[in-house]
Amino acid sequence: MTQYLLAVYPTAADAEPAEEQMQHAYQDVDRLNGELQKAKVWVFAGGLEEPATASVVRASSGRVVTTDGPFAETKEQIGGFWIIEVPDLDVALEWAGKATVACGAPVEVRPFQGN
Repeated sequence: MTQYLLAVYPTAADAEPAEEQMQHAYQDVDRLNGELQKAKVWVFAGGLEEPATASVVRASSGRVVTTDGPFAETKEQIGGFWIIEVPDLDVALEWAGKATVACGAPVEVRPFQGN
């Protein structure tokens, strides 16, 4: 079995959905979480606060520096994730298809190293 990260990348257009849309997405994600748990592929999942709440810690010239961030030049930043454990990429992609429908945002699928 391999563990995969299903990372949600909402775009700027997804950033401020109407309250009704948001509640519908929460319900759909809750149903998906139950389905993942019932299928015994669930490892962990979580949603993240807005990127403005993040800090970036990096080593620079022998010092550790903490800054507000991230300030990546991108329209997409991670908004939440699932970690699942499934037999192969095809199965992970099937779950990602359900995840993108549930949360209404793109979902990246990536295996963990060493699996």
